[in-house]
Amino acid sequence: MQRKTEMLRISAGVLVAAALGAGALAAAQQQPFDVVITHGHIIDGTGSPWYSGDVGIRDGRIAAIGHLAGAPAKNTIDAHGMVVAPGFIDMLGQSELTMLVDPRLPSKIYQGITTEITGEGDSAAPANDAMLADDRAGYEHFHITPDWRTLRQYFARVQKQGMGINLASYVGATSVRRMVLGEADVQPTPEQLKQMQDLVRDAMRDGAMGLSTSLQYAPAPYAKTDELIALASVAGQYGGIYATHMRSEGDQVLESIDEAARIGREAHIPVEIWHLKAAGKSNWGKMPQIVARINAARAAGVDISANTYAYTAWFNGFSAFIPPWAHDGGDAKLIARLKDPATRSRIHKDLLSTGKDSAGEEWDNEWQEVGGPDGILIAVVQNPELMPLEGKRLSEVAALWHENAIDALCDLLIKDNAFTEVAVFGMSEPDVVLALKQPWVSIDNDSQGTSPEGLLSSEHPHPRAYGTFPRILRKYVREEKELTLPDAIRKFTALPAQRMRLTDRGVLKQGMWADVVVFDPAKIRDLATYEKPNQLSVGMEDVLVNGVPVIEGGNMTGALPGKVLRGPGYVP
Repeated sequence: MQRKTEMLRISAGVLVAAALGAGALAAAQQQPFDVVITHGHIIDGTGSPWYSGDVGIRDGRIAAIGHLAGAPAKNTIDAHGMVVAPGFIDMLGQSELTMLVDPRLPSKIYQGITTEITGEGDSAAPANDAMLADDRAGYEHFHITPDWRTLRQYFARVQKQGMGINLASYVGATSVRRMVLGEADVQPTPEQLKQMQDLVRDAMRDGAMGLSTSLQYAPAPYAKTDELIALASVAGQYGGIYATHMRSEGDQVLESIDEAARIGREAHIPVEIWHLKAAGKSNWGKMPQIVARINAARAAGVDISANTYAYTAWFNGFSAFIPPWAHDGGDAKLIARLKDPATRSRIHKDLLSTGKDSAGEEWDNEWQEVGGPDGILIAVVQNPELMPLEGKRLSEVAALWHENAIDALCDLLIKDNAFTEVAVFGMSEPDVVLALKQPWVSIDNDSQGTSPEGLLSSEHPHPRAYGTFPRILRKYVREEKELTLPDAIRKFTALPAQRMRLTDRGVLKQGMWADVVVFDPAKIRDLATYEKPNQLSVGMEDVLVNGVPVIEGGNMTGALPGKVLRGPGYVP
């Protein structure tokens, strides 16, 4: 009898609790949503086919997915006939400075980008007075006064100013090297290496996502593999990632993959290869070998993946055409060497040779890779007198100046204080497609956020700055059917979120941050071209960042709801 009474008491308690819980749930459902997106074709980011449903957003997060037509809401978006998907994640964005010029970042949001990862070798910090002085031309170009020295300070500045998208950053090994060793071609002592490791440790605690390298651009090539392992191991201890612009993307690309895999294996850290490519005409058709080498590393237990922007031209500093030995000591010494007839003659011979340079070092000779000045387009200059050259091929510049193309290259760098950036046409379409289709390949823009208005409109960027994600949806999904729409969305969202350990983004699921895009898959397209790049993509009807519309009905709202996303080692 006592047991029966006890059971009745328990049952009554359960019923009361259930009633209270049901009441609380009903009350919660009566709370109005900030936004309800109705009648959409939901592609959730996982690669699954679309399904019909409504998405309810409250306090910046996805509060419900289901039938919400009758639910109270402050704002309703009718997505009838359109795709509703997670916001796109740009795996290499380069906007750390332009975000301070135009924090709305129109070129990004009109592609559907809601999160950017940045910090390619050279990160916004750490920095010291000598580095800031060396980089003065870049800051002056954007009218920026750098008032930060650490990543924590930089993050505080951008968060205070406001951001149109979310931002995360690596700590760059080049920045760390410059802090301790300067620009010289030297190797660190044990004490200096420890200082460099301490800088990585501090940056990870400041919120860096991991360590990055850009090993083709001086002074980064001076770093040996053991130095990179020592730095990456610190980032690995804090749960970080090692991301790399590899030492070679051309003749030595397979060996560079091996180096990246070794760093990952010995530093106990996941590896992300930026903008995977087979660079240079002599390497066209090598992508099957590249894919096989990465698959072999994965089969052997190395956590290695990659990303691509899916264009056949890359974009970099014009000074990358000059052999590494000529960069020793920084841009001022490079320019002095370019002015010296004897040294220029040596550079000239190096550019016309294959294999090793005159210092005996193997290097990616981009002059040989691209096959001549017709494959180089002048994109961004600092010197106002050179602005008429933007959008011209190097062959056209050489003709205007009545000199050979290599002298035109050297003289342009002198006149522009080594600032010039160029588009380089050096990849084959079949290689680009094969890379894009790999299941472990996500997408990077590899371009800073920009705008067709204001200061940023004066530049002539690579069209990928405005068009990468819509171009993939138009060209490779809709027209050529190389990818399905759900797989493309997975590459834009869940795959990069998984790689970057962004556990609360990248998928449309209750409780996740509400980074959401709404677009018509039959209309989304890029407009930017190499000749006229400053054109926003079209087709993004609505874009929400942390639940706040930054594009509404196809129009930019000007809202700045973005957040700094910090890595797993962050210490508040």
